[in-house]
This record gives sequence, C-alpha cells and structure tokens, in this order.
Amino acid sequence: MNDVVITTLLIVSLFALLASGVWIGLTLAGVAWIGMQLFSSRPAGDAMAVTVWGSASSWTLTALPLFIWMGEILFRTKLSESMFRGLAPWVSRLPGRLLHTNVIGCTIFAAVSGSSAATCATIGKMTLPELGRRGYPEDITIGSLAGAGTLGLLIPPSIIMIVYGVTADVSIARLFVAGILPGILLAALFSGYLGVWSALNRGRVPPPDAPMSLRERLHESRHLIPVVLLIGAVLGSIYSGFATATEAAAVGVVGSLVLSAAQRSLSWATFKESLLGATRLYCMIALILAGAAFLTLAMGYIGLPRHLAEFVSSLGLSPFMLVIALSIFYIILGCFLDGISMVVLTMGVILPTVTAAKIDLIWFGIFIVIVVEMAQITPPVGFNLFVLQGMTGKEITWIARVTMPFFFLMCGMVLLLWWFPGIAVWLPSKM
Repeated sequence: MNDVVITTLLIVSLFALLASGVWIGLTLAGVAWIGMQLFSSRPAGDAMAVTVWGSASSWTLTALPLFIWMGEILFRTKLSESMFRGLAPWVSRLPGRLLHTNVIGCTIFAAVSGSSAATCATIGKMTLPELGRRGYPEDITIGSLAGAGTLGLLIPPSIIMIVYGVTADVSIARLFVAGILPGILLAALFSGYLGVWSALNRGRVPPPDAPMSLRERLHESRHLIPVVLLIGAVLGSIYSGFATATEAAAVGVVGSLVLSAAQRSLSWATFKESLLGATRLYCMIALILAGAAFLTLAMGYIGLPRHLAEFVSSLGLSPFMLVIALSIFYIILGCFLDGISMVVLTMGVILPTVTAAKIDLIWFGIFIVIVVEMAQITPPVGFNLFVLQGMTGKEITWIARVTMPFFFLMCGMVLLLWWFPGIAVWLPSKM
C-alpha cells in the first residue's frame, strides 16, 4: 500500500476519533495503534506499553508539572494581579494595551522554561483570567497566547535546539546565541500585529486607565518586584550553573510559595487548589504526550517521515525552493508528530541535501525551530492548541482559527530569515 493511501487512512481515523469525542491523548494513541496493526509487523500492544512508560518516566518532563504548578500558585494568589498592576501603566497607552502582556510574559518565561507547553500553560494561567475580567475579547486573547507561547522553543534555553545540535553536530552554545535575535524579532512581530488589530477594532478594546505621570508609573512598578525576583531566581539558577531546568522549576515553585506567603495571599485552600489544578492540567498534557510518543513510534515503523524526506531530497530544488518545500513538509509532518520527533526522524535524510545546497547549519537550525513552532499551532495535532483547549474548554477548531494570524506571522518570519540571514548568524559569528 503506498504512502498516500496510508496517510489518508490515518488522517481519516484521526478526525473520526476526534469528532466522536474521544480524549485527544487516546485519539493519538488509537491512530498509532491502527497504523501499527495494519502496516507494521511489530505487536502494537507491546510497542504502546514501552513507549507510554518511556514518555511518562522522562526526567526532562518533570520540569513541566513544576512550571505549571508555579503558574497555578501565581494565578491563585496576588502575584499575577501584582504583575498586571506593574505592567499596566507602561503598556496601557500602547495600541492593544494589556494584550501585550501575553507576548511580554511568554518572551520572559521562554527564557526560563525552554518548553512551548510550559510557557503557554503558565502564562495562560496568569493572563487569561485577568484579561477576561478586564473585558478583553477572548479570540485575540487566546490567539495571542497560543502564538506567543511558541517562543518557548526559540528563545534559549531550548530542548529542540539541543536535539538539533546533537543530530546535526552543531555547537549548541552557538545555536542558543543564534536564537536570541529571531526570538526578540518574532515577539516584536506579534506585538506589532496586536497594535494593528486594536487600531482596526477600537470598539473591542477596553478604554485605558486614567493617565499617570512618570513618577506614578514608577511607583506602580513596585508591584513588579515580586515577579521580577521570582524570574531572576529561576533564570539566575539556570545561567549560573547552580540548577538544571527541572531544578530551576522547583526553585520557581518554592519562590512563588514564599512570595505569596509574604504577601499574605497563601492559605491552605489556595495551596490545595493550586496543587489540584496543576495535577489536572499536567495529567491532560501527559496523556497527550504519551499518545504523541506512541504515534511518533508508529510513524517511524511505517516509514512515512523517511519516505517524505527522501521525496523532498529527490526533487533537486534551488536553495530557496528547498526552504519553501521543507517548510511545507515540516508543517504537514507537524500535524502528526511532536517537534523533537520531527527533528530526530528526518535529520539523517534532510541534512545531506541541506549541506549540498550550501545552507548554513546554524541558520538551518533556527529555521527548523521556527517551523516546528508553526507546527505547535497547526491543527489537528498542534500541541499548544490542545493545551489551550484543556485550559479554556473551547473547541479546537475555534482556537486554531483565532491563532491563524500568528501562524502567518511565523511564515513571514521564515521569509525574513531567508532574506536577512544575519538575523540568525550574526551573533554566533561574533563568538
């Protein structure tokens, strides 16, 4: 049976299970089981047991529930409200006003977590309730959070960059440095879009607060001190070499508990609610991760990623057309695989073609990360979409629709990266 028929069958199975109301994680696992049963000789049950256990017991994954718990603590105590009080005077005069807190928060937290899901979930727990309470529209609020949450992959430290650096034999330190300027530029594009959107939809943006003098703004900024201290503790523990990302997440949890206790907003009830809320959200994410891991294994056994990569390599395209073809290839692949799996399963076939086209491997690493970011918000298996669905209860199709403008901004970022490669390679060249 050829690859087109297999792919079509798996897509139909995926949508049929999603439409029937089956949980997302179980849907992904079910599609993987169908694929392995029909098109692979390996027993599906054995493969599923090994893969799900390996996914659930990953040490790297332990940072995720801790960061989510930190977000829950911030959400249920005065710390998230304090962050908004400190930021509001500075962004309330910008077009879009407090919508920019999604982008600013995700940009800052991306430098802490290195995970798109953790960034989206943690910042969402702080910003979505506050923006909703202040009257900001749900569509642009959730869409901007989904888009900005992907910055967790681009702004260092980044798990995807580590995986690419190992598979492509490229300096991970240079990759980290290369991600700084593109990450800042992409965040600026997101904020710019929010400004344009608000200018075209003035009636949907709540009115600004009363104007403040510079002295009053600085006085209100004191509310940012607890959050800045918390971020400084987490970032400082990572970049000083004192802690790994997982240990830094634990530092964040302890720090948020200490600060909320100091503000007298921590009680036994809020502690219990934050722990239960983090447990529920992480269990949802973990089930999706387990299903995605099994689907990745099934795709590897069936051989679809390898066959698609070989097909792209055989086309003999110019460097620019190769980049366009690879963008489309990875966006399609991102509908079925998580980012790390996309890199691992395809680099062996793609890299010789990229090297032959004389494309800089540092530049290509940043390109891969941005395209993987795009896959995070591409239905039907965009991971950030699922995280937000679990948090908001909205339909996945509605979330995908309101996120589309940010997907197209990332497409524009790929073109900017091609026309101005120095965005990615200038800083590493100075090392």
